Amino acid sequence: MIDTATPNLNIAIVRFSALGDIVMVSAAVRALQQSLPNATITWITSPLAYSMLKGMHGINFEIIDKPKFLADYRTFYRAFRDRRFDVVLAMQANLRINLLYPALHAPRKIGFDRTRAREGQWLFCNQRIPFRDNHLVDSFLSFVETLTGNPVTAAWDLPVDDCDFQWAREQLVKLPKPWIAFHPQGSKAERNWLPDRYAEVVEKFVSRWQGSVVFTGGNSAAELALCNQLAQIAPEHTLNLSGKTTPKQLSALLSLVDVLIAPDTGSVHIARAMNTLVIGLYAVASPKLTGPYQRMEYCVDRYPQAVQKFLVKNPDQLPWNTRVHHPDAMALITIEDVMQQLEKVLGPK
Repeated sequence: MIDTATPNLNIAIVRFSALGDIVMVSAAVRALQQSLPNATITWITSPLAYSMLKGMHGINFEIIDKPKFLADYRTFYRAFRDRRFDVVLAMQANLRINLLYPALHAPRKIGFDRTRAREGQWLFCNQRIPFRDNHLVDSFLSFVETLTGNPVTAAWDLPVDDCDFQWAREQLVKLPKPWIAFHPQGSKAERNWLPDRYAEVVEKFVSRWQGSVVFTGGNSAAELALCNQLAQIAPEHTLNLSGKTTPKQLSALLSLVDVLIAPDTGSVHIARAMNTLVIGLYAVASPKLTGPYQRMEYCVDRYPQAVQKFLVKNPDQLPWNTRVHHPDAMALITIEDVMQQLEKVLGPK
């Protein structure tokens, strides 16, 4: 625990990773600012993450690419050779990042508990957060609580610019309401729902509510092809923006739609941060771990059934972070599952 009145406390945060993780960490960083308003906070992160975080008030950023080669580590160690911090919050645990921690000079380095401190992170930290089988956001909040000794709550305030909101409004203004967003693919194929079921939901939504569907995603060939295919179902009611948004534009867009439908992917956490409802599609992992934080009432959760069917185990007795790595897991989610949740959000019509 540290005295929250300590002047000029110098804190380093390390987190690279994907945008969804960055958004979840940002909620803990905001909580840290509220707990220690006089602290100097330096966030060491990647260019992609910074494209989302740029403009975050009160945070100093050190932007580097995730190291790949020995020369990258040498550069990092030289850059921080003469710098000193009071504490390092080691919010990422994998070998490539773990090897950066010795370069950050601080008397306290707080890392994950032994269950979650992957690939030897505990060797580079002298303090750990407690283990709890809880949501990833809560695990990041635990770093702040371990540092300050006080409970904290998630606080989102993504730095989305006015020009990004204006851009998003221009994309949607001519489309009939209600507006829903589909982000149909995650970073891992096993988390994706079936394309023909997405297509049927699009057809049923347009027929029933006469609204519009905006497709979002990355610029991989598979995502572009799927979103283009789905956008052809009802051209006057669809807009394909897959591969066409910056992280801030995506945030602005998701803030304006009525609901996002997506599997376990980063857009779920962006929508949550922007206070937009999410129909999350979960069977590979539990939404209790990676779903829209504290807003899971509209998620489709087939994880318990997937565990029972494909792992032949009791879902209440599984180790933390157990995944169902089976190609048929997401097929447990039915079209009716999603339509029932849409009716909860949009009302019967």
